[in-house]
This record gives sequence, C-alpha cells and structure tokens, in this order.
Amino acid sequence: MNNDVTADAWQRPSPEPTGFSRPFWEATRERRLLLQYCTVAQKFQHYPRPVSIYTGRKTIEWRAVAGAGQVYAFTVTHRAPPAFRGREPYIVATIELDEKVRLMSNVVECGPGDVRVGSRVRLAWAPVAGRFNFPVFELWV
Repeated sequence: MNNDVTADAWQRPSPEPTGFSRPFWEATRERRLLLQYCTVAQKFQHYPRPVSIYTGRKTIEWRAVAGAGQVYAFTVTHRAPPAFRGREPYIVATIELDEKVRLMSNVVECGPGDVRVGSRVRLAWAPVAGRFNFPVFELWV
C-alpha cells in the first residue's frame, strides 16, 4: 500500500540525483520504490552504486520492490537539524525489506513508544519540495 504522509509533515532538502542514483529518484515521482539488483548474485543492494557490491561488476539492473518489511534497528531523535526542527521526537530506522535489503528511513505516523525491533512496516511517501517523494515507512498492524 502506498500511503501519503501529510504534505507538510517533513520539509526535507531536495536531493540532487547523480548519474547512478537518478533512476531511484525519478521513480519516486511516481511513488515507486526501485532498487538495484545484481543479476549474478541475485541480491538487491541499496544505496545506489555504479557496480554490484557482490561482484564488483556492472551486473546490476533496477527492479521495483513492494516496500514491506520490518524494523531492523531504530533510534528516536530528540534534537533535530534545521530541516527537521519542530518535528521532534522522530524515528530514524534501518528497515529490512522482505527482499532482504536494508535501507535507512523514518517510521512515521506513530509515537516513539510504538516502534520495536521486528515491527512490521509498509511503504509510505513524503513529498520533497514538489520534485520527488521520499520513501518513509509506517507501522503495518
């Protein structure tokens, strides 16, 4: 399920895509989560890189993932940088997707006491400066 987080909830700085991260960010405009996949190792990788972290070769392609997973680790942030001030406390988490790849994001629309390691989460989207959407996660009960 691709839910929207309140538009004014997270006023993030807009990313500046590089050559090899551009497909990731362009897909977020359509609220699609694309990750790199090594066709030799048959594994996903994230963050975007020019080569496979498994083979060191350009054996990667972009594949869509559903965005379901679980909280692998998290922290509750009480002191925020300027772009996040006024939103404290907020949750920064490492999410392990069902595809066995981890990415860092936020768990939103819940209180800090609601999140546990192992909590099931699903993908949601937070708009970024009208250009892109940022993948965030919400608890999936």
